[in-house]
Amino acid sequence: MQTKVTFAPALPANRQRLTTLLQATGDVFGVDETATILRLDRAAAAKALARWTRQGWLRRVRRGAYVSATLETLDSNMVLEDPWILVPALFGPAYIGGRTAAHHWDLTEQLFNDIVVLTARPVREKMQIRQGAKFSLKHVAESRMFATISIWRGQTKIALSDVHRTVIDILDDPELGGGIQHVGDCVAAYLRRTDRDDARLLAYGDRLDNGAVFKRLGFLAEQDPNGAALIEECEKRLTKGNAKFDPSIPAPRLATRWRLWVPSVMALKA
Repeated sequence: MQTKVTFAPALPANRQRLTTLLQATGDVFGVDETATILRLDRAAAAKALARWTRQGWLRRVRRGAYVSATLETLDSNMVLEDPWILVPALFGPAYIGGRTAAHHWDLTEQLFNDIVVLTARPVREKMQIRQGAKFSLKHVAESRMFATISIWRGQTKIALSDVHRTVIDILDDPELGGGIQHVGDCVAAYLRRTDRDDARLLAYGDRLDNGAVFKRLGFLAEQDPNGAALIEECEKRLTKGNAKFDPSIPAPRLATRWRLWVPSVMALKA
């Protein structure tokens, strides 16, 4: 037997305030926004948010930040269908990058179960689970947060590395790209793109000022039929000393041209 649900012609004042707040604010909101929208002082706004959280209408995603808990998620640890919207509130200034951005830009079809975030906030734990979503975090200086675009997810504006910066980031830190083999696949996909921009790619690498980026890029370009135009430019930027392609795994073979230690799984071009 179905239960018939009826609604009162008007919401109670407390619920009306909550409705007003949710209609006027974005996906993630806090005490100051609540105080402004509802014309309350901060103490009253904080008490209202705490009360609605206890009642199950809201979920707190961090201290001072809340999201609406829909009827479909009231009994679930996963509050949001799209956890990307949490990034500015939880980790900003920050941008989504690495293997997550690589998938967004169709550099890979491989799906990972985490969201890679580069943040200017101090990072105590590199892996964090918030509202049921897993975030892999890397601290970067705010001055190095360039070459991002803004995208809208719901009502939230999120920073995402552009496709060229995504490639440079995973060459700078292969762990962000999901490991050596996956980085190689993403770079190969980039070199096949019609919007490939070697000048911008090199300029981003210059700005990061990490010589290992050009050693890794030069090595991969030499292996790829689409990479010839990059080889000379990478050689111009070759720094002294040897680097490892992926510092997280053994690399017993030295690609002398690129001063790069590479894993046994990667072929050396004769």
